[in-house]
Parts: sequence; C-alpha cells; structure tokens
Amino acid sequence: MKRILLPLLMLLVTGVLFSCKKKETETQTPYSCATCTRTPQAAAAHDNSSKGIYKGVLIGSSGTVLFNIDNAGTGITAVMVIDGVSVNLTSSISWVSGQPYVAPFTGTLGGQPVTLNFSVGLSGGTPTVTSSSIPGHPNAVFTIVKETSTNMVECFEGQFRGTDTGVFNLVLSRSAGAWFARVRNTGNNSTDELSGAVSASGSLSGVSGSGSTNVTGTINAHVISGNWSNSSGNGTWDGQRTL
Repeated sequence: MKRILLPLLMLLVTGVLFSCKKKETETQTPYSCATCTRTPQAAAAHDNSSKGIYKGVLIGSSGTVLFNIDNAGTGITAVMVIDGVSVNLTSSISWVSGQPYVAPFTGTLGGQPVTLNFSVGLSGGTPTVTSSSIPGHPNAVFTIVKETSTNMVECFEGQFRGTDTGVFNLVLSRSAGAWFARVRNTGNNSTDELSGAVSASGSLSGVSGSGSTNVTGTINAHVISGNWSNSSGNGTWDGQRTL
C-alpha cells in the first residue's frame, strides 16, 4: 500500500506546484492595449494644418476621444469611449484650407443624442472641446492633443490614491517628451490640469496648473504609475493605455 500511496502523493504535489507556478506566470503577464496603435496615425501632410488626428482623455466618469479631421481623405469623424462604451460621432461641417476648424460632432449614447463642440486653430494649435452634451455625464472635461507624423499621442486612464482619491487621466507623447493630465477628486465636479516632461528612459515629472501638486512617475510599455504630493497630503497614482 505504501508503494502505491507514495507515487500518488508525489504526483499530487507536483500537480499543485505546477498549477501554482502556472497561475503565478499568468498574473505576471504585463498589460498591453491590444487595440492601440504602435505608430502615429497622423499623415505628414497635415502636421501644420487643422486637418489630421487629435487624441484626448475626458473626465466625467472616464474615457478617451479621437477626432479624425479628414486625415486620410475619408471624411470627418470622431470616436468617444466613455466608461467602456464607444460612441461614433460625425460632423457635417466641411474643412476649409487656411481656416480654423470649428464644428459640432453628433452621435447617440443609449439612444440619446450626444454633441461635442470641437475647435482647433488653422495650424492645428489649441485643440479644444469647447462644450459637450453627454447623457448622464453633465460635467465632462476634455484634454486634447494634436498627433503628428513624428509624435504619436498615447492616452492613459487611471486613478490616484492616498490622502485624496479620484480619477487621473493622462495624454502623452514620448517623442515630444511631454504629457498632460486631468484629475478629479472623488465627489468633486471641478478638475485640475497637470503637465510635465517625460524622458527617453520613461521617467515623468510635472506639476499642477496651480503649482501646488508635484507628480513623478515611470512608464513601462502601456502601464504608468508614480507618486503625487502637495501641502495637504500625498499618495500614488497609476493607469493603463486605452488609446
């Protein structure tokens, strides 16, 4: 009987160890955004034009947005993803050479109308969602950046924790060495804007618009994390690339 039980016990132990090792390996697989582009979508011909690709994040829940202003000659569209739900948007306003582009983008969310009013300068500067109407999200705030053929724009959604908690959404361009973020404390309708630099090695540093909050962090592929501090407290933040 002992001769039979011993091999069985060894098989059971080996099976348990293999199962644990497999689970440990699975949990260590780094996050990667399967739908995110690895190269710029923007056409070189529009690098200094109001045409092209514009990417951004929003807070009012959480989400991303991409405006395509006739980048490939296929029309003017936008896609907003809010709380994981995609909303396709279109505009009937034609692009005019040498002019700023200002237009409403419309679509539906849950059967209700959505409007994002978009504005950008004639050379692609200061892209902005000037106002929006999103069912269930009356206080949405956007941060938009123009992508160029040499500066890919990436969008990250995340949270911050510590003395305060809330949403921390960030837009960055590694090649341009810059990032911009929107944050909102839990239970608060107002937002704060942060910006800073990102080094070639993936280190981030920056401050809030008021200069009261300092942020540091690192980016590793499609995962970003770091620390924040101000006169009221401190904590950590993290996020994942979603656009």
